Amino acid sequence: MAAAKDSKLIFAPAGTNSTQRADQYTKGSLSRPQLDPSPFTQFHAWFTHARSSGVQQPETVCFSTAHLPSGRVSSRYVYLKELDGRGFVVYSNWLHSRKAQDVQSNPYASLAFWWGDVERQVRVEGKVERLSEEESQAYYDLRARGSRIGAWASEQSQVLPKELGEREVLERRVREVEERFEGREDIPVPSFWGGMRIVPEMVEFWQGRESRLHDRFKYSRNGEDGDWEIERLSP
Repeated sequence: MAAAKDSKLIFAPAGTNSTQRADQYTKGSLSRPQLDPSPFTQFHAWFTHARSSGVQQPETVCFSTAHLPSGRVSSRYVYLKELDGRGFVVYSNWLHSRKAQDVQSNPYASLAFWWGDVERQVRVEGKVERLSEEESQAYYDLRARGSRIGAWASEQSQVLPKELGEREVLERRVREVEERFEGREDIPVPSFWGGMRIVPEMVEFWQGRESRLHDRFKYSRNGEDGDWEIERLSP
């Protein structure tokens, strides 16, 4: 039976508590002297700490884009695969996917990392730029063969027709690509697949605190060559 429109299917979930009060964050604090002048160095330090603290797959990140002129936002979880002195790199299909369509109309995107075991999150906002084919090939060569084949076979986010067998359509494409590259390990990266670097204009570091009085610091700058300014934000 469908729920009535005015009924609450979920109300004030409380994590591990037996009450309706949310869990308190007590594992750390963040102050200005702890921050590196560079958000890239600061992120690397936090990422390393998350890994050493047992956070499962700390490279998992929510990647959000928005399509223009509608302004409709879409989000999905992807893996951060690279961090360099320019930005944060993810890999995907840049022809068929929803994110590709969004980026073509609007080059701005955001990333949001959540590391619950250490009660930290990081937000990134900036412009996206496509990596070169050479850069994408270097990462592509590290992927398992099945994943490289899959990148060729999948028209990401496109409908698999029910009348044609849905999953069978995908599996048939995989078989065709396997035949195409049979006996080869030097599989070229597809022209429609590769890396996208989010070049940040803003990076926020968030440390959970008791009573929702969290520590928040924002790095921002004007232009890619400007100095980073650090400001504390209200929780």
